Formats: sequence, structure tokens, C-alpha cells
Amino acid sequence: MTKKINKIERREFIKTSSKYFAATMFFGAAGSNVFGGNSSVKSIPSVTLNNGIEMPMLGFGTLYLTDELGVRCVSDAISLGYRLIDTATIYGNEESVGKGIKQSGIDRKELFVTSKLWVDDSGYEGTKKAFQTSLNKLGLDYLDLYLIHRPRGDVKGTWKAMEELYKEGKIKAIGVSNFEDEHLEDLTSGFKTVPAVNQIETHSFFQQEKARKSLINYGIQMEAWSPFAQGRNEHFTNKVLAEIGKKYNKTNAQVSLRWHFQRGIVAIPRSSQKAHMKENLEIFDFELNKSEMLTIANLDLNKTQFPEWS
Repeated sequence: MTKKINKIERREFIKTSSKYFAATMFFGAAGSNVFGGNSSVKSIPSVTLNNGIEMPMLGFGTLYLTDELGVRCVSDAISLGYRLIDTATIYGNEESVGKGIKQSGIDRKELFVTSKLWVDDSGYEGTKKAFQTSLNKLGLDYLDLYLIHRPRGDVKGTWKAMEELYKEGKIKAIGVSNFEDEHLEDLTSGFKTVPAVNQIETHSFFQQEKARKSLINYGIQMEAWSPFAQGRNEHFTNKVLAEIGKKYNKTNAQVSLRWHFQRGIVAIPRSSQKAHMKENLEIFDFELNKSEMLTIANLDLNKTQFPEWS
């Protein structure tokens, strides 16, 4: 995921409505804890992974946020209340993310940090080496979640190494990214540890409902990368999302994140603007009704919006 795309500005939005109280949501056996209150973010709801670890339902993505920009953005995100920070070897910003974490001054135990193993490092020995390199760059003693970025290369050798690192306590949970059913079936049939998370493309235009149901059956938490489709297909000006948002005095981005949340999906939106980071957190003071959820479901094009990454 290194190919850059044109930046698409988000619609300006001024919040003028009264405050709403957060609705408590339940996601079957997984569950999540929602904290009520006014629009200021006091805490982000969490979901319990299949190994008992708590993971925030909303996090901060860092793709393209490199160098000093990455440091500032991570520090800003943490200061606003984000606790899940997502990075990857291929992003080339693990050092910046680590510096941002340090600059924030927050206790490491309060954070949930994810990184991912790239294809070039697959295999048992490669994974062990790449994992330690990521830790060193981040300046951390452990990761909360480590993912196989793509189902390519020596996946089984990689998973064996990750299982060992997990058992040693160097990783709190291990998972995968961009895995489809056949990849998961192959992996789960050969190992004792079932992935805790599968991070896949998920947004209004590629909703992955079949994958969502399959992951529930596996007991694997679904996580959405690029929950706004990086603004593609005019996400931030989509009339359907805008009309729903008008009712609650919310932006397209907020409606989209709320939709992910109510489907039980962890989302990791990215922004370099602190105002947008804050806006993305303000999704727990309203609830989409069944009709609105169905209306958004009808936006599904059932195809990737990132064919260059396939």
C-alpha cells in the first residue's frame, strides 16, 4: 500500500446541535462497552478479542503519515483520546509513530499498538527478525497486535513464529490482514491459534457482509482499513450519507464511522488534521436506526475501490 492518491478534502462542518447521549450497543458474544456522557470523548468503546484482550473499537490509522508529520499526528491523536494506533512495516513510519507515542507522554499500558509484517519478511526466521526491527523502531517492549499484512509468501512459517512470540508475551494478540475465507481455512486447520483480527477493506461501497458473517463464525474480529475509502467515489459528499447526517447534525465521515461501529467493526480512520481527528471521535452520541442502516447497506457496490492493491 505505497501508491499515493490525490488528497480529497472533507466537507467543512460546524456542529450546532444539542448533545446526545451514547447508546449502549451489544455485539453478541464479543460485546463492547459504551460509555455515555456529552460529546467530549471520555473513553472509546472496546471489544473483547477471542483471547480475552480488549481492543478499542475506534483507532487511528497512520498510512502516509511519515517523518515529522507522523510524529505530530500520532501525538495529537493520543492527546484527543485515541488509544488504538495502527502502523505497518511497509508504511515506513514506525519510527515516527514511536516518537509520537513518546511525545504524547501517555503510559504505554494505556495504548493498543498494532503493526504488520510485510510480504518480503515472511517465513519463520524473517518474521522473528522483522518483528524485532519493528519493536526497535517503535521503541516498545511489546506489541498489542501483530498482523500478517497479506496472505503471500511463507504464511505458515510466519504464523509459527508469531505463535511463539505470542506465547512469549511479546505480542498480546496475533492476526491477519486482507485474508479471505480460503486463506483463513488453511491457516486455522494447521495451527492451534485462531487469528484474533482480520483487517480488510471495508466501507460504504465495499461492505464485505459475507466476510463479516464468516469472521463471526470463526470468532475473528473484523477491522476496517480505509473506512472512508480514502474519499474515493465521492464518499465525503455522498448525498445519501449527507441526508442521514443532516438529521443528527453529523458529517458523512461521522455517519460512516457510526455505521461501522453498529456493525461491530473496528475502524481506523486516518487524518493529518486535528479537527478531523476530533470529529471522528464524536460518533457515540447518536444512533442510526434500522431504516438508516438499510439505506447505507444499499450503497454497497460489492467490489474493491482499490484495484491497484489487489
